[in-house]
Amino acid sequence: MTAIDLPPSLLATLPGSAYTDPAVFALEQAKIFEADWFCAVRSADLAGPGAFETVQIGKESVLVSRGRDGRLNAFLNVCRHRGARLCTSESGTVKRAFQCPYHAWTYGLDGKLVAAPNLTGMPDVDRTEFGLTRLHLREWLGYAWVCLADEPPSFEETVIGAVTERLGGPAEIDAYGIDGLALGKRIEYDVRANWKQIIENFMECYHCATIHPELTEVLPEFADGYAAQYYVGHGAEFGGEIKGFTVDGSEGVDRLPGVTEAQDRKYYAITIKPGVFVNLVPDHVIVHRMFPLAADRTLVRCDWLYLPEVVESGRDLSRSVELFHRVNLQDFEACERCQLAMDSRSYARGGVLVPSEHHIGAFHDWVRARLAV
Repeated sequence: MTAIDLPPSLLATLPGSAYTDPAVFALEQAKIFEADWFCAVRSADLAGPGAFETVQIGKESVLVSRGRDGRLNAFLNVCRHRGARLCTSESGTVKRAFQCPYHAWTYGLDGKLVAAPNLTGMPDVDRTEFGLTRLHLREWLGYAWVCLADEPPSFEETVIGAVTERLGGPAEIDAYGIDGLALGKRIEYDVRANWKQIIENFMECYHCATIHPELTEVLPEFADGYAAQYYVGHGAEFGGEIKGFTVDGSEGVDRLPGVTEAQDRKYYAITIKPGVFVNLVPDHVIVHRMFPLAADRTLVRCDWLYLPEVVESGRDLSRSVELFHRVNLQDFEACERCQLAMDSRSYARGGVLVPSEHHIGAFHDWVRARLAV
């Protein structure tokens, strides 16, 4: 049976090569990850001037740092002299400047070239023109979002627009006060699967009854196979005997003060393409950031965020962390299981989507459109 003669109940997926071909992945790097807004760094991780992180966005290494004026800046992590990698550490702090370890070209926290051997003998060298290559940066939800494109797409239409599309309006997420929350736990997952596998898995719940026993105990409607993202504005309700979004359904921690009665005892999931998941529950928020490293490998950083006073008090967060940690492990194992078959002749033309997964077809259409540009 080909995609042409599928029954109406089924939709065709992307072909297997979309998940394995290095050429496809290279195209995605150029036309998606290096063209869209990318959630790079949690702002609070860069506490003071000189604090920095390096992140991989597409094929580029990006340096995000805090300047002396307190603002975050993003640059390509490349010395303008001979192209040496400027910072090789994933994170750290410099006192006054970034210095290339090759020829000692030195750049201020604002990216301006401030010193180099014999620079005074080259008065025609413009120190701003030959400074670090600056990138576009926006802060939102307590994270720094970076775009490598010369002309970035509208942040309001793409990033904030994804939240509006899912929740019905941008004000719905403001109730959670995410930019004022504190990091309670961070776990990194090295997933041996294509980034699209992870997005597709997160967007549907057809698999929930099969592999997520803890999650369906807390959110019984997920056992029916329809994910919250299937419906605009819908939040999955906690089970009647469930007290909190925890691994055993026991009571959680302090409810976020802005959460409304309509949002209480509900779970909302949001996908912000190309690689961010935001999970909203009454007492905490979980943010996934994906860093695609190869066609068959994706690093996922997952942050559990709570009220600052909850984190500072040292309260036990393990039961709420454990619930989604288990969900992550279950999901990523499933993604890796699928990845193993993406180069099989059986999947050369792809697979199919059942009705509760039809919204994933819109994601596939988005990928096709972006790569065709």
